[in-house]
Amino acid sequence: MKKENIPIEVINLLTEKEILIFKELQLIINELNQKTNLTRLIENEDYWISQVYDSIWPFKINSKDNFDNKRFIDIGSGCGFPGFGYAITHPNSEIYLVDSSQKKIDCLKTIVNNINFKNKFFIINDRIENFSRKSSIKNSFDIATTRAVSNPSTVAEYILPTLVQKGYGLLYCGNWNAQNQEKLEKTLDILEGELVEIKQNSLPKKRGTRTAIFIQPKGICPKAYPRDVGKAEKYPISD
Repeated sequence: MKKENIPIEVINLLTEKEILIFKELQLIINELNQKTNLTRLIENEDYWISQVYDSIWPFKINSKDNFDNKRFIDIGSGCGFPGFGYAITHPNSEIYLVDSSQKKIDCLKTIVNNINFKNKFFIINDRIENFSRKSSIKNSFDIATTRAVSNPSTVAEYILPTLVQKGYGLLYCGNWNAQNQEKLEKTLDILEGELVEIKQNSLPKKRGTRTAIFIQPKGICPKAYPRDVGKAEKYPISD
């Protein structure tokens, strides 16, 4: 794929070196996709907008913080986004990609072994409800993300127990309204967290509005959270 076929909004957020790595990543995912159903968003603008741009814009646009040199976890990583997007643009960070599907984990390991990432990677096959209870994991990450996993209330229950104080949880959402915010804030109040920033952005080529919700601990998340596997999904705190 030639650089001129990449939307200008994407090019403006990346270096030449980063673009080359994203092209290499696209080729490997496309090859793996032939055997394992990783993603349908891998060709042309689907890849550059819905995967690459959507993963990195919350860290790049109107950002007051330095998000590099952090301990980062991507929950329900799937084909590796937003985790790989963050890793490529923040090469000094330590990256954890967590997914419950062994097939996807095997693909993520293949990708990491075949691309010259600068980051140190940990690829974990587990449910986040189990993984985040480990003493070495609980309250240990500077940044936690999840995309296309579940509703904001459920995702907040997954994310907050993993974060250090002053760490950031990032929820990727589409349209956002007052009802969404009310439910999230109810959940955060119980989890000893708070909503610190809402960013909205229009994706290139009129692909819709995206909302990035940044949350943060304001105290110590109760030991009861996250609840056992499936509870947060079936019985969101906000209900």
